[in-house]
Amino acid sequence: MATGTADSQARFGQSVKGLLTEKVNTCGTDVIALTKQVLKGSRSSELLGQAARNMVLQEDAILHSEDVRNCFFRHGGGGGGGGGGVCFVCP
Repeated sequence: MATGTADSQARFGQSVKGLLTEKVNTCGTDVIALTKQVLKGSRSSELLGQAARNMVLQEDAILHSEDVRNCFFRHGGGGGGGGGGVCFVCP
């Protein structure tokens, strides 16, 4: 009877070991998937931040070009002083 008990314990041990190995592999796969998702989210955040910075730069460029255009028409296209330089009169 001791042999039967030892044999069933060995099978139980192998079964538990197999289930544990499977669970560890599943958890490892889940950790890899989670890491990829976090890195992807981080990259998305970087891209979103860069897009926001680019929008601000473009908005500043548009506002500056409007100022230059208004100055151009305000001074007859010659810039301040009639020499075609930068207008120091307009804000």
